[in-house]
Amino acid sequence: MASAFLLLLITIPAALSHSILQFPHVSDYDRKLRADDNIYCDSWRFSVETNDAGSWDSIPSRCVAFVQDYMTGDRYASDSAIVSNFSLAFGQGVKLGGDGKDSWVFDIDETLLSNLPYYQEHGFGAVTFDEVSFDKWVDLAEAPAIPASLSLYKGLQRLGFKIFLLTGRSEFQRNATVNNLVYSGYSDWERLLLRGPSDKGTLATEYKSKKRAELINEGFRIHGSSGDQWSDLLGFAVARRSFKLPNPMYYIA
Repeated sequence: MASAFLLLLITIPAALSHSILQFPHVSDYDRKLRADDNIYCDSWRFSVETNDAGSWDSIPSRCVAFVQDYMTGDRYASDSAIVSNFSLAFGQGVKLGGDGKDSWVFDIDETLLSNLPYYQEHGFGAVTFDEVSFDKWVDLAEAPAIPASLSLYKGLQRLGFKIFLLTGRSEFQRNATVNNLVYSGYSDWERLLLRGPSDKGTLATEYKSKKRAELINEGFRIHGSSGDQWSDLLGFAVARRSFKLPNPMYYIA
């Protein structure tokens, strides 16, 4: 009887160990599929950021999880910080004229403020953009600052640059935008430029180019420009140096 009891003590753990190894596992095919998606989506994101992809409407369905991981993980924060560091290094090398005309132009959405809380509820760019729901989000004035951009913003101010904010938001959103900027830590900008009635329907590249041209005609020297869209940076009356922040969630022409 004692030997039988001893045998039971020995064999039960072995049986349990065997059963533990039978949990469902990811197949080699699924693992390879995920790896292939990550490689593809990383290359797709690279093409987006370098503007090789041109105009696009939404992120590929196979890249939703990839974009989510990128935007909510360390890589987006790190990429943003690298851009900020290069921007500030350039600014530190600019010899200011001392006449108050040395300037830097910032976009707002996904450049100074992050709309990630909104896009977390809207597929990270995988669903069709809904202007009505986005405007309601803007009215809440709850978009957080992008930490790297806030650091750059304050650093440029300390260097003596005049800061202009040039956004595709509409004039009726001025109060909400100002409140959100102040709430998020931004202050003392020179001017906030928003779309007026005459700008309605104008492509972003043309609209922002015209606004920069107006600043240049006033005698401002635009040394630097920061934006998450190529339409923030290209066109005419461009800055001496432009800095593209990462944004794989949407494209604006």
